[in-house]
Amino acid sequence: MLLKQAGYRKDKKIIPYLFTSLMWCGGALIFLIFLGLIFELFWQGKQAFSVFGFHFITSTDWNPGEQQFSAGAALVGTLVSSCIGVVLALPLSFGCAYCLNELMPQRFSKYITASIQLLAAIPSIILGMWGFFILVPLMSQYVQPFLKNIFGNVPYIELLFSGGTYGIGILTAGLILAIMITPFITAIMQESFANTPVMLKESAYSLGATRWEVMHQVIVPWVQKGVVGGVVLGWGRALGETMAVTFVIGNAHHASWSLFMPSNTIASLIALEFSESAAGSLKMSSLMALGAVLMVISFVVLFCSQLLLKQVLKSR
Repeated sequence: MLLKQAGYRKDKKIIPYLFTSLMWCGGALIFLIFLGLIFELFWQGKQAFSVFGFHFITSTDWNPGEQQFSAGAALVGTLVSSCIGVVLALPLSFGCAYCLNELMPQRFSKYITASIQLLAAIPSIILGMWGFFILVPLMSQYVQPFLKNIFGNVPYIELLFSGGTYGIGILTAGLILAIMITPFITAIMQESFANTPVMLKESAYSLGATRWEVMHQVIVPWVQKGVVGGVVLGWGRALGETMAVTFVIGNAHHASWSLFMPSNTIASLIALEFSESAAGSLKMSSLMALGAVLMVISFVVLFCSQLLLKQVLKSR
């Protein structure tokens, strides 16, 4: 009996120690993988950075025949298309999450929630093919001509809607990205809405507040962190999307003011050019440098979102 108790006490000390050690190893492993990824991208891209310098970021030249490479055009395409995707997806996701949690009966909302989650599971290449065969013709025949007729003669804004209405371009890429990231943002917002204390909402209603006032003054302040988290997750997803954007953006390496003109993103450019780049070449180094630039953009987006969230929470 004493031997059994001694063995139990020994196991009781060893198991927590093993558990803590494994958790530390898991956290350290993720951090080491993260550092290794950063180091590899910058190390492999150092040739491009040393040859082109800061001109690699600001220039829009991409001419493999003359060994001229830069990230400017792809950087603009990445930022503009992802911003369009977030701007379009944010109100749609917010409205969908609010409707599912606050307006729709639960017997219906659970099925719609499952459908939205299934939408998030659709492979990006399938969405890209759908965009190419369905969305691009719709944009070419209806959406782009309509926008051009409305804004084509408005000073300054006309630059954004100039050019041919071919269906492809940054605007179409942004729309595809909005469709892709809406399920992710909706899921996080819906969880935030569900965690809002019922007592707060019922108290507001009992004081005579309308549904709009409860949403604006009670629910939104409570779910601000979840909303920002959903936007950051969706934006990060949009920044790194490859195949869906490749089908509809046009894959032309130049920057333009027009949202109708074909362009490129960093991820799509890497996917298209990687197989044609020799190991150790300047072109391969430029592609790795593009990956490093994309990672820096993701860091900046995350940092700005955290800073914005802190400012919002302080003002409350």
